[in-house]
Amino acid sequence: MIQAIRPPVAAAHRWLRSVRPERAQLRADMLAGLPGAISSVPDGMAAAVLAGVNPVQGLYASFSGRIAGGLSSGTRMMVITTTSAAALAAGSALQGVAPDRRPQAVGLLAILVGVVLAAAGIVRLGRYTRFVSYSVMVGFLSGIAVNIACGQVADLTGAPAQGDFPLAKAVDVLTHPGSINLASLLTGLGALAILLIMSRTRFAVMSALVALVIPTAVVALAGADSVARVGDQGDIPRGIPLPQLPDVRLLSLSLVTGAFAIAAIILVQGAGVAEAAPNPGQAQPNPNQDIIAQGIGNLAAGFFRGIPVGGSVGQTALNVSVGARTRWASIWSGVWMLVILLVFSGLVRKIAVPTLGAILILAAISSVRPGEIATIMRTGLTSRVAVITTFAATLFLPVAAAVGIGVALSLLLQLNQEAMDLTVVELVPREDGQFEERKPPATLHSRQVTVLDVYGSLLYAGARTLEAQLPDPAEAEAPVVVLRLRGRTAVGATFVKVAAGYAGRLADRGGRLYLSGLQPSLVEQLHRTGQVDGPVRGFAATPVVGESTRAAYADAEAWLVNKRE
Repeated sequence: MIQAIRPPVAAAHRWLRSVRPERAQLRADMLAGLPGAISSVPDGMAAAVLAGVNPVQGLYASFSGRIAGGLSSGTRMMVITTTSAAALAAGSALQGVAPDRRPQAVGLLAILVGVVLAAAGIVRLGRYTRFVSYSVMVGFLSGIAVNIACGQVADLTGAPAQGDFPLAKAVDVLTHPGSINLASLLTGLGALAILLIMSRTRFAVMSALVALVIPTAVVALAGADSVARVGDQGDIPRGIPLPQLPDVRLLSLSLVTGAFAIAAIILVQGAGVAEAAPNPGQAQPNPNQDIIAQGIGNLAAGFFRGIPVGGSVGQTALNVSVGARTRWASIWSGVWMLVILLVFSGLVRKIAVPTLGAILILAAISSVRPGEIATIMRTGLTSRVAVITTFAATLFLPVAAAVGIGVALSLLLQLNQEAMDLTVVELVPREDGQFEERKPPATLHSRQVTVLDVYGSLLYAGARTLEAQLPDPAEAEAPVVVLRLRGRTAVGATFVKVAAGYAGRLADRGGRLYLSGLQPSLVEQLHRTGQVDGPVRGFAATPVVGESTRAAYADAEAWLVNKRE
């Protein structure tokens, strides 16, 4: 019993040691956390607007995600907070929920996202993020940016918008200029001007906060009651929120599928954060630990009625730039957020909604990378199809569907690329015992050994591509082929079928197929299929490169000599 208790206790002890604050860095981390907390006030509220819930719920997510995520992340400087992409996906998942139930449903959604991410980290899915095509990700994030900007045109102008998706709503507003509220438009444009001007100064960190405060103050002084306020969108609770259990009666298929879509977005974005902010010194990041940390951050956000959170590239970069030394900069940032909530929560209701729209529009426009898109468009047809397809799917379909299309497209591109990259070459023996690479023959020659090597994947479509590129034995007598497979630890059932079929075609012409350079695991796999010492002859790899191929070649030559006799 005592021994069963020791491992968890030891793990808890190791965790406590890893997160213990360093006294020498305490002051620097406390000061570094303050700018992040201040900048997260407008960012968090704007993200909640994207999700279609009470803006204060973005602040709840900002403090809880930072504290819980900071205590558990493997990448020490990572800041886990609200992100525009996750918020937009959350808003899509909540479309089927009645508006008055969304504030409760979003907490349940964040908990579902947390469960999915924690499970993904535990089963070590972090390595699979590299299979998401770069073209697909750029297309998806570009589509997200356009959706965010278009979705905020109505808030910026104070005009009602009709449409099934953000682009349609933006077009509806722009084609009906008479519905635009002039006071709202001037407020939003004023906020945009402040953002643009301050972004070019050393006070850029404060630009979003100033863009909230000054236009809101002008609206209040001018008595412009036609400009929407945050308080109009729901009650803004005062003080620090208390954790509460979610209402499981709100569980639905759209929330579950939405949770998986949001988790997929967070997975890829989190991987980008780890690359942008590596751990200092020789400490290596643990992608699976970061995934678990983002799951824990979402669980905390959900229990505090916040929206889903994830690793933020922008907030992490800010955290590093203002002098963060350890993970405690992010944790202190969450603590400062609590202080801000306690002192200023009563003022949140007075903020003018067009200012939040301005912040989101500029952030969305800034996130588009025209240079990256241009590079992808010049790369080739496959890349162009990937970026355009994902971009279009994100614009016109729900986010969950767009994510599913993106994942499926990434897998198809991976398989297609592996099949296209497969190359077969002929290895011709030289007098010095080496092999020379040449273009393989289209047909085999009678009573001659042909040695072939393969570059590329032999899984799925790759095996079929190999089948199409193998020389035709139909007109040859007693043709022999040695197929070199060095370095391959396993093959799929498709390759086994292709190899057996080719061996059969060779046997019909009185020939043989040899496989050389076989690793022990591959020999065992082929033995289980019954393809070694049957229609196919196998030669195991040795430490000397090319030795097993030369041995197979010599055996094939001897077999042909005996066959002639």
